Amino acid sequence: MASVLPSTTHDALYDNAKFRHRSSLRKVTRAIQTSKLPRSCVSCGIGQLLVLLLLAGFVYLGCSRSSQIPASAKLISKRVREKYDGVIGTEALPLLLNKRNNVNPPKLNNGKASSDVSMSIHHNDTQDPLWKTRQADVAAAFRHAWKGYKTFAMGFDELQPLSKHGADNLGGLGATVIDALDTAMIMGLSDIVKDAGSWIKKELPNRLNEKGQVNLFETTIRVLGGLLSAYHLSGGGNSGAWGAKGSSHLQGPNPNVYLDNAKDLGDRLMAAFTSSPSPVPFSDVILQERSAHPAGFGGGFSSTSEVTTVQMEFWYLSYITGDPKYAKAAMDVYEHFRGLPKTEGLVPIYINPQSGQFEGSNIRLGSRGDSYYEYLLKVWLQQGGAAYNESSVAYLRNMYEEAMGGVKHLLVKKSEPSSLVFVGELPNGPNGAVHPKMDHLVCFLAGNLALGATRGLTKQEAMAKDLLSESALQDLELAEELAKTCYEMYEVTQTGLAPEIAYFNLYAENVAVEGGKADSMYKHDIRIRPADRHNLLRPETVESLFILYRITEDPRYRNWGWNIFQAFERHTKVNSGGYTSLNDVTVIPAPKRDKMETFFLGETLKYLYLLFGDTSVLPLTQFVFNTEAHPLPIVGGKIDDGRFITGSQDH
Repeated sequence: MASVLPSTTHDALYDNAKFRHRSSLRKVTRAIQTSKLPRSCVSCGIGQLLVLLLLAGFVYLGCSRSSQIPASAKLISKRVREKYDGVIGTEALPLLLNKRNNVNPPKLNNGKASSDVSMSIHHNDTQDPLWKTRQADVAAAFRHAWKGYKTFAMGFDELQPLSKHGADNLGGLGATVIDALDTAMIMGLSDIVKDAGSWIKKELPNRLNEKGQVNLFETTIRVLGGLLSAYHLSGGGNSGAWGAKGSSHLQGPNPNVYLDNAKDLGDRLMAAFTSSPSPVPFSDVILQERSAHPAGFGGGFSSTSEVTTVQMEFWYLSYITGDPKYAKAAMDVYEHFRGLPKTEGLVPIYINPQSGQFEGSNIRLGSRGDSYYEYLLKVWLQQGGAAYNESSVAYLRNMYEEAMGGVKHLLVKKSEPSSLVFVGELPNGPNGAVHPKMDHLVCFLAGNLALGATRGLTKQEAMAKDLLSESALQDLELAEELAKTCYEMYEVTQTGLAPEIAYFNLYAENVAVEGGKADSMYKHDIRIRPADRHNLLRPETVESLFILYRITEDPRYRNWGWNIFQAFERHTKVNSGGYTSLNDVTVIPAPKRDKMETFFLGETLKYLYLLFGDTSVLPLTQFVFNTEAHPLPIVGGKIDDGRFITGSQDH
């Protein structure tokens, strides 16, 4: 095993690249319509007529009972409306009160997403009113963030909330509009859905025709992923209407608006694959020209994470269009990676698209490496690997498990004096020393390990199905330990917000406190250098808290998420609208950076909202979230004779 590299020397080059339920009446009437009863009714006898009258009576009783609202629900409704009147969408309020129907989740049909799958999105159980109120607080924060963006930066990629301007740092496609859209849909904020949908319908086609260079990875996960998720959640294809009143209550455009723009964008991004001499795509695409080229720095190399984190989106685009070209190009990358040399499943963070070979020896699960490991699992899940043991993607699960074994063997360490578990780096490769540095991006791993261990089921469900092997239990234990470490990266600072990068003490003696507050239990374990003390409103920790709460049902993850949300409210909220990144989380008042990343609306607030909400919403056994938190349905399919065939043909 590699020795440990002291944190005081050799710092590697670092960058931060990143179902509607059918009513009882509907069921009965549908059953009557599809039965032989209407056709034979002309020959009914008296007994048969009495049966019909009895059936009608049952229907009446069922409908009258379901229309009664408990007194407690009325009290909750009054309190929530008083506090949030005019703040959250009127469509979202009933969703906070609806009782969860005691039914089994719909099953997938031949690998396709059932027409009822997306209808499960807004079921709510009789959860603690406290968490309903806190969930509404998150919706109010989202509305505040959107207010600033709409007022000062509508149509720009990002908001600069302090200077009250917009900035195009992601190619000028209005990234915040598209990144935030499905969050607004999930929250039921109809007016925001209308605003965003109208902008996409009117403006995005022209942007796609006129804009120049974009990054393949960032554009795929934010824009293409956002359009595809909006298409599904708004009732596109066979997904059905998912809102409490159907998709029409959200007042957005026809779902095909999102699909048409997604297809146009996908066609343009395909140049990254077709222009490359290897299966590894180029990093940059000129949208207007439909051309692509290697990165203009670093020798033209591509980031490993970037070229392997577009597969969910391109696969689903093929699924809904029936055109196999998108899925084939993206999955060919994985087939290529399958044959490349690895170190216990771990890979360097750069790859040369010209040769198709890795460059350098730097191994890490932070920037430029993180989502390679994330998508090995998620693409396997998305294509039905967990549900059907799909042979065509089984190799992805094998690659994922091998890599997690490598992480546990080579990268996992414990700090001194309090034994916090963290994931280090190998800047000089497997033969070099471990660098005790972990950035906030690595905090995705806690949720990913838990998701891989139970396949989206709760721990209890997975145990009942005998799915938890010894290795899976180890992964779940590691997931919980890492989640604690990531949370303590917040708690150790004065603001209660995590720095971008933390170093961990690996020496028995206490080292000088660096960045931690004086009364923190972990001030000697976690060290924060001056250059790393910024916070970009990142989502990775709350993403893992969301997944771990869904899987373990442990309330501490909700409590941790609430503490983090309150810290965002205290230190990053801008009165005129929006939230801002911070330059230093170790002091109060924290100096501000004047930048609201798109992922704050697309990911951070979405995961917090879901963490505080009903666990039947967007179930992890039916949806997979892309690396930008855009939920896509679990589907099956394959490419055969140049065609994309939906549904599994192997079972």
